[in-house]
Amino acid sequence: MSLEIDLVPTGLARAIEELPLVDHHVHGVTALDLSRTAFEELITESDRPVPEWMTQFDSQVGYAILRHCAPVLGLDPYCTPEAYLARRARLGVDEVNRRLLTASGIRHFLLETGYRGEEVLGPSGMAEATGVPADEVVRLEAVAEQVAASGCAAAAFAVRFEEALWERTRSARGLKSIAAYRYGLDFDPARPAGEEVAEAAGRWFAAGGRLEDPVLLRHLIWTGLDRGLPLQFHIGLGDPDLDLRRADPLLLRGLIELAEPTGVPLLLLHCYPYQRHAGFLAQAYPNVYFDVGLGITFTGARSVALVAESLEVAPFAKLLFSSDAWGLAELHHLGALLWRRAMTAVLGAFVAEGEWSIAQAMRVASLVGAENARRVYGLGP
Repeated sequence: MSLEIDLVPTGLARAIEELPLVDHHVHGVTALDLSRTAFEELITESDRPVPEWMTQFDSQVGYAILRHCAPVLGLDPYCTPEAYLARRARLGVDEVNRRLLTASGIRHFLLETGYRGEEVLGPSGMAEATGVPADEVVRLEAVAEQVAASGCAAAAFAVRFEEALWERTRSARGLKSIAAYRYGLDFDPARPAGEEVAEAAGRWFAAGGRLEDPVLLRHLIWTGLDRGLPLQFHIGLGDPDLDLRRADPLLLRGLIELAEPTGVPLLLLHCYPYQRHAGFLAQAYPNVYFDVGLGITFTGARSVALVAESLEVAPFAKLLFSSDAWGLAELHHLGALLWRRAMTAVLGAFVAEGEWSIAQAMRVASLVGAENARRVYGLGP
């Protein structure tokens, strides 16, 4: 199913284009001017150096930058990477950020600050750069590692973590777990006993390094559920530190069912290539929501197919917009622009085929683009 953008009803296309978005999972932008190598390393999920015989511009996201970001910076679309980066350097990072973030039409950012947060703007910096609200989502693993670094006995870890989490999230809108990276989603979903947590903390403190113990990851998640804020989970697509086979959201089914009585919303992030699995869980369980954010940016011109699949079985109140952009304002802009174009094409086809009314299409775009996030995170009108 596809439909040319210029065949979409004008009112629907304009409504989606002008929709003020809530980006429910995103990171800050860099305030540094970047070399070509540094720029290209930020438009891939690979953590390996870019081979000298290729360029990351030869990819869906690279071509999308040259097509859609170039005009925002005053260039013709489809310019060369060299022309694009030269123009970017002439404008300077502050002007580039201002133009691209403003053009995105994102009017509220929920920033997850646990990933290399010292290298990008935080909530206050993003709010200052954009003139729109920016609230924080706190990463559970980052708080736990700060507790460990501050020094405490293994037997005291559970209490210290709980205290630190409550303090750290006084003004936060949500929590996030990267258990998919640290272990995988195929963990025992039950809440661990206190003695299990103390023993696991002892092993971790003795070994050092980042938190990867499944007992402790479970403890963090259950403490997060006790905190009561919406809880995000990394799902699917990520860098090579992730075992994609163990990042399938279906592996969370046990936890989803055990957590259901808490009423805490569980938000499955990115989900590619498991978007249909996430859609099933969102349909089956009232506490599950999902997005396909990062997948949209990295599938570029193919993002229409991804968005169409995300709309197959899940109730429309369970799907949210996100970009998961980090570092480059280009990724924030593309996350929004490609989502708008894909939604326009998919919903426009439903209208053209007589399956939906224009009013229904506009309602779904508004729900996914902003209203669902406002409801789930308590953002208000």
